[in-house]
Amino acid sequence: MAHLGSRRGRALALPVGLALTASLGFLPSGAATAADLSDAPAAATATADGPKLSYVVNVDGGRRTAASVKKAVVAAGGEIVIAYDQIGVIVVHSRNADFAKTIRQAPGVVSAGATRTAPLSVQSDTAVDEGAQALSPAEARAAAATASDEQDPLEPLQWDLPAIKADRAHQKTLGSKRVTVGVIDTGVDDTHPDLAPNFDAAASANCVSGKPDTTPGSWRPGAGESDHGTHVAGTIAAAKNGVGITGVAPGVKVSGIKVSTPAGFFYTEAVVCGFVWAAEHGVEITNNSYYTDPWMFACKTDEDQKALIEAVTRASRYAERKGTVNVAAAGNSKFDLAADSILDKSSPNDSTEVDRLIDPKVCFDYPAMLPGVVTVSATGAKDLKASYSNYGQGVVDIAAPGGDRTEYQTPDAPAVNGRILSTTVAGGYVYKAGTSMAAPHAAGVLALLKSTHPKASPAALKALLYAQADDRACTNPYDIDGNGTVDAVCEGGKDKNGFYGAGMVDALDAVRR
Repeated sequence: MAHLGSRRGRALALPVGLALTASLGFLPSGAATAADLSDAPAAATATADGPKLSYVVNVDGGRRTAASVKKAVVAAGGEIVIAYDQIGVIVVHSRNADFAKTIRQAPGVVSAGATRTAPLSVQSDTAVDEGAQALSPAEARAAAATASDEQDPLEPLQWDLPAIKADRAHQKTLGSKRVTVGVIDTGVDDTHPDLAPNFDAAASANCVSGKPDTTPGSWRPGAGESDHGTHVAGTIAAAKNGVGITGVAPGVKVSGIKVSTPAGFFYTEAVVCGFVWAAEHGVEITNNSYYTDPWMFACKTDEDQKALIEAVTRASRYAERKGTVNVAAAGNSKFDLAADSILDKSSPNDSTEVDRLIDPKVCFDYPAMLPGVVTVSATGAKDLKASYSNYGQGVVDIAAPGGDRTEYQTPDAPAVNGRILSTTVAGGYVYKAGTSMAAPHAAGVLALLKSTHPKASPAALKALLYAQADDRACTNPYDIDGNGTVDAVCEGGKDKNGFYGAGMVDALDAVRR
């Protein structure tokens, strides 16, 4: 099985570095209890000799329908992990190989499917991101020597802040402590000195199982696990405190919602938990720098995959109804997400990958391609689409710095690396690149917008984000590596196109009333 950096689609596997994502959970009122199921048929009536898998069951109707479906789940050999009655999604474990087929026949069930192709009992080798480039002591010393009195010591290396005018925005405001951005990812190390001042533990949890765990520290990455979520959190809200780097919105709060297994998989039940947790714990913006495993594109033409899309769609829409803006990375496969077809060679990534020619009109990279989600492409230090970034007219909503190979897009001095510098575990700092790094820039700008317009709805915040973006015309011809071959074709006009969406996010406009 490939390591995290090469398997995932949000963190780019460049020669020297990149990134990925995480999980969490909670028990709402209405979750199935022993009393709810006391008169249910015994699970022993169903075959239970297959590998134990995880499923989502999507219910149509109210609590009465949900109660009858729960009984049917048990009768079909299912064990209810948690029931999100507020969105009609039940997370189930079962050894019955025919569980999904059986439960789909139950009255009130809209769809149901396995969330993975590998059994729950399989423990993959712990994976780490490949090639994240550490900040050298010499670079740190040189940066600190050039930092102004208004800058944190490593801020001169953050070419991405002036690229979106965040440095100028900070002269007006750092953002409000009343705004929390939830990092739905691999976990956040809240002990980092640049994150501790702004960390919101009350809005943090571990959702990996699909059921939230609020044990203190459960939201942190474990030993050997990816620092991806910690890097994302620093880009959003690293404190302006005389230490290290500065976030896009260094005065807002950030929470950790862990949804990634130790091996780096972001399964549907964890993602559903993450969105619902955010919705019910005052999170105004979520950042989602991942795609939901094991399918890079889940297809509505497949009964299992259709159910996964439905479950996450319900959860993300619920979060938006509760006041949350959801931001997602567009992906790092150089795909035109508006093309007639795409060759997916990496699914299912938790067992045996096969080549699939998919139709993006019915197969979705989710949550990035879900309704209402802000989909972010990546740019490099020269404001061009990053070499790896997915794109697509009508799919990409906005662009933000995600970094690129330094030889492709070299930043102006004193910055020395074309990637994005941010926080890592154990108090350190590393460079990464990917649309994983672009999305948190957009999330940070949205946090500044929410700080400036505290009563604005998610729809109003998104409208402001797009209206204030700096137009970026199509880059045609686009030959990012200079080898004479066109690497991608941008479609659309200056104010809306497939490479940059509505344009580059603008932090300075976000703080203007």
